[in-house]
Amino acid sequence: MNMSFFTGAVGAYMQNQRMNVQANNIANVNNYGFKAERATFHHLMYGNVLGIDEEQLPKGSGTKMAKASVDFLSSNGYVETGRRFDYAIEGDGFFALYDPTDGEISFTRDGAFMMASFQVPNEEAEPEIDPVTGEEIEPEPILEWRLSDNEGRCVLDSMGNFIVIDVDNKDAELDIGVYDYLIYDGMTHADSGRFLPIDKNGDLYLGTGKVRQGYLELSNVDLAQEMVKVIESQRAYSYALRMVQVSDEIEQTINGLSN
Repeated sequence: MNMSFFTGAVGAYMQNQRMNVQANNIANVNNYGFKAERATFHHLMYGNVLGIDEEQLPKGSGTKMAKASVDFLSSNGYVETGRRFDYAIEGDGFFALYDPTDGEISFTRDGAFMMASFQVPNEEAEPEIDPVTGEEIEPEPILEWRLSDNEGRCVLDSMGNFIVIDVDNKDAELDIGVYDYLIYDGMTHADSGRFLPIDKNGDLYLGTGKVRQGYLELSNVDLAQEMVKVIESQRAYSYALRMVQVSDEIEQTINGLSN
């Protein structure tokens, strides 16, 4: 079978994958702290590979999008908001977010935080005794205000604890934790501007970035660059499909001659 069929089909599919990455970047162009992704391609194997029991594994054809690398280095600067619970990191590092529903810890550059209420056990109250059954009655939980993102996750301080806000003194300075990894490669986008680390990133440590209150980091997506890449992907997609069409025409001609 003509390998150009497979080369064209793989190329069209991979360009479609690349456009998905660019579409996600464009969709987040105005999201604070978002880091753009870049599609990375690797060529497939051009020769047969000897597998288990000397089985001949077929060679590849064309290229494959290996991953979408996150661009952590570039920045489009900061915007001053003046809001009390807006923070930006000047330099390297991330804010740490704790999800109370599943215990997941993720990291973000988006410092658009807010006050959120959480019900926590009242550890200072003594349990009451039910006069009828004699059983202990757990004290009613109390309301605690914490620094949170807009989706119910808690922001952690430099000691890894929740940041509790005194409602009577909201202007008090807060200890906002900045955390960092030695290696960023491989960190995955959880959603929007959140990232999840992998073993490759190494150990977590306190970052050196400086926290700026009343500022937010802008998305580093370059809209003009992304539009150019979309046009490139569209052209490459059409050329790959054209390759399949031409290969089909050649096969039809050969089959016609043989008849």
